[in-house]
Amino acid sequence: MLTYRPETARGGWPGLIRAYERYLPITDKTPVVTLHEGNTPLIPVPTIAERIGKRVQVWVKYDGLNPTGSFKDRGMTVAISKAKEAGAAAVICASTGNTSAAAAAYAKRGGLRAFVLIPDGKITQGKLAQALIYGAEVIAIDGNFDRALELVRGTAERYPVTVVNSVNPYRLEGQKTAAFEIVEALGDAPDWLCVPVGNAGNITAYWMGFNQYCRENRCSTLPQMMGFQAAGSAPIVEGKIIEKPETIATAIRIGNPANWTRAIAVQNESRGGYHSVTDPEILEAYRLLAAEGIFCEPASAASVAGMLKLRDAIPADGRIVCVLTGNGLKDPDTAIAQASATFHRQVSPDLTSVARLMGFA
Repeated sequence: MLTYRPETARGGWPGLIRAYERYLPITDKTPVVTLHEGNTPLIPVPTIAERIGKRVQVWVKYDGLNPTGSFKDRGMTVAISKAKEAGAAAVICASTGNTSAAAAAYAKRGGLRAFVLIPDGKITQGKLAQALIYGAEVIAIDGNFDRALELVRGTAERYPVTVVNSVNPYRLEGQKTAAFEIVEALGDAPDWLCVPVGNAGNITAYWMGFNQYCRENRCSTLPQMMGFQAAGSAPIVEGKIIEKPETIATAIRIGNPANWTRAIAVQNESRGGYHSVTDPEILEAYRLLAAEGIFCEPASAASVAGMLKLRDAIPADGRIVCVLTGNGLKDPDTAIAQASATFHRQVSPDLTSVARLMGFA
């Protein structure tokens, strides 16, 4: 049961602000900037569930099907709408890629300038291409994401620009709507929600959403929140800042999460936990998802890798949702490197040659 108006629904999904506006900090004065984000599918993955056994059911929340290919669109529609309402002329963010793409797209849609600080050489070409084609002014710094975020926050303190990283509370307000969609699809909250963790905003937002629906009796239980960090970039797991985080999962290559304190509160309140997964474990899960027909970026697969690592702790008959935060097209180089299929090149353009390669001649 959705909350958007039937007359709007006749024109299709209206975007998450209109669908869930009574749960969001939206007023009659808010100019809604939307690309009709949200309403992403919850996809069963039975082959992966079989690896766990115990009659466990597993779904993936595939937020890589948002307009710019990641969950960041959920928060950005609200953050940009509120920035425009406040009279901002420009927005700024630090990014490992997905935030920059979403900020650039929604800023352009809303008629605002977008400035993006990225770690030089540490962003995939797919994400950089998005930020540039949407019209963002990209500044590549000789430093990591954490330094970029420090500069962004300092810039906003001195100059008339609005930060749209997850330190902006409106970002989390938008991102919590994914929890609403999961409850609506399943009829209740899952037993576990598995989430890749970088800056820790998304796991915080999901917890906000589940709690809000539970208070309204839209769900009868709350999930255990299970966050997974890459082993080379696991500050929450290790309990210390990682000065030089490294992982193939670039979207979660963050050594000092901005939402660290909130993330610990989520762990305590939900009786969940944070665990690390290695790059090989992430890539194995990445390939398993592809075998299910689901193409996500490597960081997304951390949620599935973590679930499989903790399979013995999963309750019998458990219902598990793994969040896939970004689309595989964000990082085509990794996909090509990890593909097991044969790529035949320079084949003679005749039927016999093609049929022979196919095993038919």
